[in-house]
Amino acid sequence: MIASRGAGLPVAVIAVLVLLCPLRAAAQWWSRAPADFEDCAEAAGKTESKEARTAALAECNAKFAGRRKPGGGYTYYDFMQDRSFDIAGPNPSAEEQKHIDEQYTIYLESQRRSTIAAAFAAKQQQQLQASLKNDAPKVPLPQQRPKQAAAPAAAEMRPRFRNGDCARQSFSCEWPRLSETWNDFKKLLTSSPGKQKKS
Repeated sequence: MIASRGAGLPVAVIAVLVLLCPLRAAAQWWSRAPADFEDCAEAAGKTESKEARTAALAECNAKFAGRRKPGGGYTYYDFMQDRSFDIAGPNPSAEEQKHIDEQYTIYLESQRRSTIAAAFAAKQQQQLQASLKNDAPKVPLPQQRPKQAAAPAAAEMRPRFRNGDCARQSFSCEWPRLSETWNDFKKLLTSSPGKQKKS
């Protein structure tokens, strides 16, 4: 009997553990499930290991598409449109999802139109530049200057007013004559008296 008692104890312990496990799993019905992403993320933040926390946050992200707004209600961010939508609950309803999909179709059409318009504008710009390039007058290349003859002497450049070639009242004719008269006057003043007698 002692031998049967010793063998029966471990069997009894195992049987009690097996019976308690289903009761414990069934007892989770009274634990409160998270209502939205923020509740779920808060519960995930209480997990001890980093890997478990990351996995729990990923599960929260998969369960709840919407995020709680500060003033109440929820918002859903559609990354494809880079736009947010107001929704009633933590996940979009069928009607809300239909509206989001319709908006995405409109968004794609708008993107297609703007792409076509940009391509058309670029093509017009290229055509305009090509037409301006073809219509532009050809600018001649610079050519080497022909060599000029030596400059005439200053005496040759003076107008001849003694022969009557120049009009008396014009400045261009009077100035050289005045200049010569002034030079002659300076020579008289600066020359010595002995030299004046020789000439």
